[in-house]
Amino acid sequence: MASKLEQLRQMTTVVADTGDMEAIKAFKPTDCTTNPSLILKAAQMPAYKHLLDDALAHGRKLGGDKGVSAAADRLAISFGTELTKLVPGRVSTEVDADLSFDKDAMVEKARAIVAAYDERGVKGDRILIKLASTWEGVQAARILQRENIDCNMTLLFSLGQAAASAEAGAFLISPFVGRILDWYTKATGEKYTAETDPGVASVRRIYAYYKAHGYNTVVMGASFRNTGEIEALAGCDRLTIAPALLEELSKDNGKLVRQLDPKGAHDKEAKLATGEPAFRLALNEDAMATEKLAEGIRNFGKDLNALRKLIAEKLG
Repeated sequence: MASKLEQLRQMTTVVADTGDMEAIKAFKPTDCTTNPSLILKAAQMPAYKHLLDDALAHGRKLGGDKGVSAAADRLAISFGTELTKLVPGRVSTEVDADLSFDKDAMVEKARAIVAAYDERGVKGDRILIKLASTWEGVQAARILQRENIDCNMTLLFSLGQAAASAEAGAFLISPFVGRILDWYTKATGEKYTAETDPGVASVRRIYAYYKAHGYNTVVMGASFRNTGEIEALAGCDRLTIAPALLEELSKDNGKLVRQLDPKGAHDKEAKLATGEPAFRLALNEDAMATEKLAEGIRNFGKDLNALRKLIAEKLG
């Protein structure tokens, strides 16, 4: 029997959650996604020194804080460009976390990212712009999608965020399965199975809601803690998986059963209100989503600042 990874590919688009090009070469995902944490890690790996050196040379031309920011941006685009050579599909590149509450700044940054890729011969249909699923991020996505700039809504933890993203026309959402599990494990002290995992349940609910109401927005489960979560979401539109879990799935020849199917989705709940007051109230009422969204923005911002600090030190 084929490995569970190969079986998964038959029902779900597999995306690599890594900036490690060697891992991507090994597992041959359709798409790949990066974030500030992954870029920071990759920037310190000897294999990518040439990309860092190129970014530093670019930063030196500008000098000062502007040079540091420009070098960080160039490094992210350089990684993304290399990744487009390894996967046939899309590469996700993240808008700076510290812009997560500034709609206009996110739009401007997204346009700049797309333009930078275009200068390197990478067309917009190969790129997804990652935006935090704040109210401002959702509105930025609404604008960008009208300009045919496809968006990946990240740091998404609730149906309210998902519903608003779909209404805005976002191309794709990335609900964070493992981080939801982390919160509930800490809050309750319980141990969860794949079937009782609150992160799995959240993605299943979002998937059913989208299919039942006819949304075209892609559901891509993310942030997995174990292969059990992945198997419990087999059949989801896309799943972005870290190399260690991809390897584990590739070595397992057991039978993988499809769990999600658009044909089985039913209209179990009415459409949610997705205006700003309803969005903010729903997020406020969901302690897990509120805390994990804020924490995620802080952590991505921390890693982005660490990357900038690394660059600043090397620029001297």
